Amino acid sequence: MWRLPGARSALRGVRTAVERHSRAEAATETVAGAMERAVVRCVPSEPKLSLSFALADGSHKNMQRDQSEPLGRALSRIATNALKGHAKAAAAKKSRKNRPNASGGVSCAGPGPEPAAACEPVVKLYYREEAVAEDVLNVDAWQDGAVLQIGDVKYKVERNPPAFTELQLPRYIMAGFPVCPKLGVEFGDPAGSLFRWYKETKPGATEPEGGGPSSLSPSSPSPGWTETGVDERVYTPSNADIGLRLKLHCTPGNGQRFGPSRELESVCPVEAGPGTCTFDHRHLYTKKVTDDALIRTVSYNILADTYAQTEFSRTVLYPYCAPYALELDYRQNLIQKELTGYNADLICLQEVDRNVFTDSLVPALEAFGLEGVFRIKQHEGLATFYRKSKFSLLSQHDIVFHEALQSDPLHKELLEKLALYPSAQERVLQRSSVLQVSVLQSTKDSSQKICVANTHLYWHPKGGYIRLIQMAVALAHIRHVSCDLYPSIPVIFCGDFNSTPSTGMYHFVISGNIPEDHEDWTSNGEEERCNMSLTHFFKLKSACGEPAYTNYVGGFHGCLDYIFIDLNALEVEQVIPLPTHEEVTTHQALPSVSHPSDHLALVCDLKWK
Repeated sequence: MWRLPGARSALRGVRTAVERHSRAEAATETVAGAMERAVVRCVPSEPKLSLSFALADGSHKNMQRDQSEPLGRALSRIATNALKGHAKAAAAKKSRKNRPNASGGVSCAGPGPEPAAACEPVVKLYYREEAVAEDVLNVDAWQDGAVLQIGDVKYKVERNPPAFTELQLPRYIMAGFPVCPKLGVEFGDPAGSLFRWYKETKPGATEPEGGGPSSLSPSSPSPGWTETGVDERVYTPSNADIGLRLKLHCTPGNGQRFGPSRELESVCPVEAGPGTCTFDHRHLYTKKVTDDALIRTVSYNILADTYAQTEFSRTVLYPYCAPYALELDYRQNLIQKELTGYNADLICLQEVDRNVFTDSLVPALEAFGLEGVFRIKQHEGLATFYRKSKFSLLSQHDIVFHEALQSDPLHKELLEKLALYPSAQERVLQRSSVLQVSVLQSTKDSSQKICVANTHLYWHPKGGYIRLIQMAVALAHIRHVSCDLYPSIPVIFCGDFNSTPSTGMYHFVISGNIPEDHEDWTSNGEEERCNMSLTHFFKLKSACGEPAYTNYVGGFHGCLDYIFIDLNALEVEQVIPLPTHEEVTTHQALPSVSHPSDHLALVCDLKWK
């Protein structure tokens, strides 16, 4: 499609600025070659298109017009807006002339006739140097590369250029922790966009020769900011940045062209980090993404904000934890750094607040090549992330345990057994626990598929029989997905199962059966007894074994989290060591200023057999 040489020059200038760090040269090219831009957003599914441009008086116009409207009406409206803008500018100029001057007199324009009343400017739209007929509909008239003329000013029309729909920096920024902006890009993608980070200039600091803000173009960051040298989406502040605010200059793109740039500044300055964290040593084992033969898998209960920020949590559950270390803004920094440092291919998370998923986890993990899906429970839920270079999402098969138990024929026999024990049945059906099931396909070999399950079972210490029923429902559902819907695909089942290795739930998973006389059928006393025998056909193993604990709080420690794998198809290549007991108890227990959750993440590398 036809484009002006000046527009191409401007785009080359942007690329030069980023790729060669030659901001002055880019500014020269842009100013010399580019005309004003008129941005048109026109989406088939919407009845109106939007048109945005700046008038000669400096005012910015945003217009909404029906796509089915004739062009002539839109041009007439633009002319009216331009006339109003001219009138306002003239009035402002006259007001300045009549304003008292420094000597107390009135400033006059001097003798001469009053200026003639402004006429409505000529407004035309051209495409390939020919005027577009006024009866052409807006949807067809406003083409990319067209030229809008308002009086003597010409605008290059850019139809659906890449644009940010959302752009936000985290509120709390710490030295040593990655800053991952939340981005929404329309008609583009973050990978094709350009980023440049700045930090405040320290008082009295001297700018480096030729590289300071004074050499930047008028649209570049104003004096008071210096370049960090980082032109990637994620920036990790150093200790030298403590006390300084950050600025991000970013240009949305799609690999071929760029849209209007935007800038945003951090609300607060960079703060000092907590020093060594419990996961720092673990990251030494996970510096790189694994090769295609391996699947690095993480399971982690990250402690929902809805539970961490209660008075009960602060005074009873975690009284040893500094109050600021329980705040979400603080913990999110630690969670992001921990998760991104594992370079995982699969991440299964429990106790995920919806806003944490959308505002924190997605931006951070997306920047490191992962994509995620979320399943809400009540106040929080489950999240599963997968590396986009290795996997694509084929389908999702999430369930709510109590709903599936009552409505899915898969569980008819189990429901009939449970119905013999009304008290137990009532308790089971009151629970809101969910199961997240995602089927992934290898991007390298389409015949390789995997079923990834993620859950958080009922928490109460006396709820052993409820967890047994929930696990029976889960395994039956997973079998349906991995055998009936996708025949013979391997299973990875992650979660916080709230069960130690000595419990009936763990015995059931590992051995494939649970006898009707197991003590967990009376875990909440005789009144809720529900004796039954259960079996499943999977051959499962805990990939990370049976560590002494995965949950460590003031009043309890024990192993509650597991990554169960299908032994018929998968084997363990390595288990990333857990933090040492000394590291876990440095601040008495978890969570702490150096660890964001009361659980530890399980991390292991799996490989296909």
